Amino acid sequence: MDKHSTLLWMENVSKSFPGVQALQDVSLMVSAGEVLGLIGQNGAGKSTLMKILSGVYTIDSGDLFLGGQPLQIRSPHHAQELGISIIYQELNLMANLSVMENIFIGREPGPLLFVSRRALEEQTRSILDRMHMHLKPTSLVRSLSVAEQQMVEIAKAISRDVRVLIMDEPTSSLSETEVETLFEIIQELKRSGVAVIFISHRLEEVLHICDRVSVLRDGRNAGDVLVKATTRDDLIRMMVGRSLEQFFHRDEHLNAQRKGETADAILEVQDISRIGNAVNPAAVVLDHVSFRLRRGEILGLAGLVGAGRTELVRTIFGADRRNSGQILIEGEVVDIRSPVDAIKHGIGLVPEDRKAQGLILRLAVRVNMTLAHLDALSRADFVQLGAERRLVEEYIQRFEIRTPSMEQRVVNLSGGNQQKVVISKWLMLNPKILIMDEPTRGIDVGAKSEIYELMHRLATNGISIIMISSEFPELIAMCDRIICLAEGRVTGEVLRDEATLEILMHYCTLREQVVAKEGSVSL
Repeated sequence: MDKHSTLLWMENVSKSFPGVQALQDVSLMVSAGEVLGLIGQNGAGKSTLMKILSGVYTIDSGDLFLGGQPLQIRSPHHAQELGISIIYQELNLMANLSVMENIFIGREPGPLLFVSRRALEEQTRSILDRMHMHLKPTSLVRSLSVAEQQMVEIAKAISRDVRVLIMDEPTSSLSETEVETLFEIIQELKRSGVAVIFISHRLEEVLHICDRVSVLRDGRNAGDVLVKATTRDDLIRMMVGRSLEQFFHRDEHLNAQRKGETADAILEVQDISRIGNAVNPAAVVLDHVSFRLRRGEILGLAGLVGAGRTELVRTIFGADRRNSGQILIEGEVVDIRSPVDAIKHGIGLVPEDRKAQGLILRLAVRVNMTLAHLDALSRADFVQLGAERRLVEEYIQRFEIRTPSMEQRVVNLSGGNQQKVVISKWLMLNPKILIMDEPTRGIDVGAKSEIYELMHRLATNGISIIMISSEFPELIAMCDRIICLAEGRVTGEVLRDEATLEILMHYCTLREQVVAKEGSVSL
């Protein structure tokens, strides 16, 4: 490949911020009709590189070429005019406007100040039909699923005659069926000659949909390989400099102690039921769910989309009400009606969406860490700032949180370090039980390894963990036992040593409850 025959060519691009060299002599190229995977750990420079390409940042040095011509991108609007569009993980749509209004916002067809709604609808339908997107132009965006909203973003880019489409973690909130639909659209874009840059932490998806993969590490190029000539482990080695087998390292002796059947049950959930959700007040969300959690155990909750995993832990934490059933902690029935009650009984919750539910992004690391611990740090209604700072510094060092200072806004940290801040917030309260809902979602493989090690240390020190994950291999590798849910019911329970992908999928697709001895497996 060379800069004159390649659609997009970025050569020796460097970018620095005060105290940080974000990119150093990075090169990247992508051809028309090619899907390029861009991967790397959080902080590797992917976002900075894409913000340069989309006009958010300017480069310090280096050269850009589009269609063989030298390029200087002045702004995001200029990038769009050049045919370069980006779809961020947090979608940028106006919920109260229709699909067609979102696609052509500011470019509506019609004379002068008047909009021709007929022409608007026809042009929108033409784009949707071309990409085999089954959406109504007049539907309000707020009524669409996340996958459908992504389709609107893609249609918006196509309406601007996109040449290079950047997709940032496009599958992070999608079901398997929705991912398949998205991949079909990407293939159609490829056939149309659009160059797609696909950013994802899900390496299996990168290997499935991409033609080539470019790897960044510490702001530099770490490799560029054809998908057909590489493996998942090869990509991981390029990203972090170590192999896949090291990620799930655990002390088997300690694990053997933890999974002993004689361990005390610290938490018992008995016949919890919950009726009604935001969509359907009569829906059965949880149907007589029962299980036990032992001291120092990592207990997994497995299930497909809609199985009720998040609803179950939110109910245990008091964030959602339950219609029946009871909760016991250390053998005593407890009345948990709110998160405050749960915290008093030693339960912490690391939520699925850390940005919306676990952090206040615009506030400092220090403030986020101590938010739930202010009572203990206060005297006469005044926070003891010295004690607060010492405590925060202790946790930053203990969990190796990478931040310039404790006063850094948490929005500026990588996903893995944000997750460590959330976990630190709860550990400051010395919980007995820590619920972790998708603790490694949206973070890179290196940060995942650190979260795994942290979880093992916590369990070894006697903290009981409930872990939800949509990645079955992660549950099998991490958990001492796995509870399977389907349609709000417990359908099976499997010990780690007996767990396989096939067994978990079997239980997670059952429609009837399985009554079996704890940990037993029967297929």
